[in-house]
Amino acid sequence: MRRLLILSSLMFILASCSSFHLTPQANEQSAQFAPVAMRIHPIFTRVTDWTGDNYPDGIEALLEFQDQLGDSCKASGRVIFELYSFQRFDADRKGPRICNPWVGTLETVDDQRLRWNRTSRTYGFQLAWSAISASETYLLTAEFQQTNGGRFYDQIVLEPPQGAYAAKGTTVPTTFTTEEPSTGPSSAPTPSPTSQP
Repeated sequence: MRRLLILSSLMFILASCSSFHLTPQANEQSAQFAPVAMRIHPIFTRVTDWTGDNYPDGIEALLEFQDQLGDSCKASGRVIFELYSFQRFDADRKGPRICNPWVGTLETVDDQRLRWNRTSRTYGFQLAWSAISASETYLLTAEFQQTNGGRFYDQIVLEPPQGAYAAKGTTVPTTFTTEEPSTGPSSAPTPSPTSQP
């Protein structure tokens, strides 16, 4: 009798708890925060020297994904970067492709840890290309293929950096002076040394 009473009480408690709130399914929750847009970050994507020899080594490309609320979020899939020459007076602006595509993945936990930047909330990719020129303008495209289906596409024009790198094969100065000093020498006469007795 005692067991029957405990069992019926337990069933009553479980039934009443489940009727208070309905939790959404995991698929519905994850869909709320799934990426709905992607962009190549326009400020931080640039021709970069990551070896420290003052010559550009390739392109540092940062991808940012946004959910339906406009917040940065993570994504899973595969990205294909392509680099084209820039046609300034063409409506498409895309000239011939100038090197093989780069393929990056965001499909495993290790990929996510390797590429995710917590500060900028973007994924970083170093697109190495030894023949990159510091004086050329390029068009970089990115196509992201999501693991669960769907694609994102973006492109960005990469302008030459302003005096950041020397061309390969030239002498690299040891220091760079980007501006003249803001103040000139003093116009006051320099006092001559006096001898004291």
